Amino acid sequence: MKRNLKVKVSRYMSYLLRHNPENLKMDSQGFVDLDQLLKKLKERFAVDKNFILEIVEKSERKRFEVVGNKIRALYGHTIPVKLKLEENRNVKVLYHGTTAEAASKILKEGLKPMNRKWVHLSPTIEIAKEVGQRRTEKPVILEINVQKARKEGIKFYKATEKVYLCKYVAPKYIRKIKPQNMPDQRS
Repeated sequence: MKRNLKVKVSRYMSYLLRHNPENLKMDSQGFVDLDQLLKKLKERFAVDKNFILEIVEKSERKRFEVVGNKIRALYGHTIPVKLKLEENRNVKVLYHGTTAEAASKILKEGLKPMNRKWVHLSPTIEIAKEVGQRRTEKPVILEINVQKARKEGIKFYKATEKVYLCKYVAPKYIRKIKPQNMPDQRS
């Protein structure tokens, strides 16, 4: 039951901090007062500050960041925020997991943020596959030649250990990985 509650609260936090703050006062970097968020969450859920902090700290995907008594979403925004992330100049290759239909379009038009502010990329094939499996059973994995794209002015930012961001990736830097090159994920 507690796990199910964590999922519901985390989803609502994501909604508030990424898409619609619903009268929460949000600064330009996407931070809101943690006590104000808690008050908003308590309108729907019987939770306390420790419950929220546990979601932040134990989340495998590290969706949120707490600084002092403020909290924000680290990625996935559809509302304008200035994340002030530092450009990553070391990563050479990133990956994107998607559907076969979307992959065909991406290979022609490039990777675009669509309804979000950033393109989300993964540091490993395994993570990209997990991300892609949210939309399809057999995701297509695209490899991004970050090193080459960076030389031509595209900037990449590390949001978390599992999520990198950029504004756009042209098709010439993207290639489809053949299924035999992907690791098998058996439990």
